[in-house]
Amino acid sequence: MPSAFPYRTPTDHTPCERTVVCADSDNPSDLLQTVSSQTAQQVLATLNNGPATVSDIAEAISTSIQNAKYHVNRLCKADLIEPVDTWYSEKGTEMTVYALSVKELVVQFGTSASET
Repeated sequence: MPSAFPYRTPTDHTPCERTVVCADSDNPSDLLQTVSSQTAQQVLATLNNGPATVSDIAEAISTSIQNAKYHVNRLCKADLIEPVDTWYSEKGTEMTVYALSVKELVVQFGTSASET
């Protein structure tokens, strides 16, 4: 049965080139803890192939939708991924599409986050 909703429209999203994160004792970052999870790394690897919904991510990394959503939310809070579009299921349910917000993450240990 044809749907009135476009199922998966093309998503044009270009992440920024580089983000520098400074990790020091005065300004601790939970970013490293967020990306230390194997599941979070799998989510990032999946999104490196292109934008995807939580259900697409869960299927790609063989985990539950709830687990994928947990890691997607943490990665969003860390500004490593971001919602970029809305797709619709065949039943018309809105699904948020996520993509990488940065191509390269640089972790610098010290007191300033200057790019080199």
